[in-house]
Amino acid sequence: MAEWMYILLLTLMAGMAMPLGGVFASIDSIRPNWLNEELRHSVTAFGGGALLSAIALVLVPEGIEPFSIPISAILFLAGGVLFMWVDILLYKHQTSAGQLVAMLSDFIPESIALGASLALGKGSAALLAVLIAMQNLPEGFNAFRELKESGRMTNKKILWLFVLLAMAGPVAGLVAYFWLASFTALVSGIMLVAAGGILYAVFQDIAPQVRLEKHWGPPLGAVMGFVLGLIGFMLTHS
Repeated sequence: MAEWMYILLLTLMAGMAMPLGGVFASIDSIRPNWLNEELRHSVTAFGGGALLSAIALVLVPEGIEPFSIPISAILFLAGGVLFMWVDILLYKHQTSAGQLVAMLSDFIPESIALGASLALGKGSAALLAVLIAMQNLPEGFNAFRELKESGRMTNKKILWLFVLLAMAGPVAGLVAYFWLASFTALVSGIMLVAAGGILYAVFQDIAPQVRLEKHWGPPLGAVMGFVLGLIGFMLTHS
């Protein structure tokens, strides 16, 4: 299989986790009390664990390669500040699409990193695709709920919107593969900025949703999500 087709399949798989999460959320509308049960919190935590493993095992190790310590630190911090600014902007405008924007803001740079990784001959593309899919699933779930609660779109329209947005991943991955891979420092910088932003998002949006009184499964979900990334990392580097 040609590498560009491989990137297309990986990014499409990762992106389609968004509408899949929306499908689960739409089924839940039949039983709304399920949102407050342990499973939903555990799934959200699992996505957070997958995000942390993507940061620790892929984005940061590959992102710091061409940079000095001060530059690496500045780029990582810049990602956190950038996501904070987006978060503040969304709060001020009180938009119902806040979770949607947050989902795309990490999906696109991660897809760029995926395409560039394959172009540069690194073995982390498949691992990164799995981790992106694992985070997109709960994010798609939460974004569906936000849009549904706004009352402006039907379930079918929201799901079709998610399918359309999933196409942004293949576009970003192929752009990185054909045009950005030759700019190693630029791609590494994108990885570090994305890592800093994702870490901000984990503690701002995901971690607060995980805790559930008198239930201990959700934090374990975060551990399991990180373990998934660890296993994939070890398999691709053995």
